[in-house]
Amino acid sequence: MRHYPSGVTIVTLNSATGPVGFTATSFASLSLDPPLISFNIADTSSSLAALTAAQSVVIHFLGEHQRHLAQRFARTAAHRFSDPALWSALDTGEPVLHGTPLWLRTTVEQLIPIGDHTLVVGRVVKVHDDTEEEPPTAPLLYYKGRYYRPTPLTDDVD
Repeated sequence: MRHYPSGVTIVTLNSATGPVGFTATSFASLSLDPPLISFNIADTSSSLAALTAAQSVVIHFLGEHQRHLAQRFARTAAHRFSDPALWSALDTGEPVLHGTPLWLRTTVEQLIPIGDHTLVVGRVVKVHDDTEEEPPTAPLLYYKGRYYRPTPLTDDVD
């Protein structure tokens, strides 16, 4: 699947032992009415137990300027929230990453074990959207083991 590009998200949640988060490239929009989304988490993930106990999560759509966060949240769990300047907690308790142009707060609707992953279905309850800022922030993409930024193609089609 490394030949299929994907957007990069970070999923964060609050747990009994503190903030939890991980990088996810499996985000998908499922339904407009009701507003449902999905993402996957590996059964071997250190975040799985906290996620299965969570009632809600925040999904951050990373901009190209946040590659360092994607790398940070793909590594050892102990270091993900070690810099308090990178995040703060919402009134509802979930950690939110500063400088993220778009994030969704979702309630966890379903957890579906499938293969060596768990499919998470969430209902969007809040949208934070700063994508109209100037200059616009391009999304961060992941393809063949590397991070990219999109570039527009010309409109010339023969």
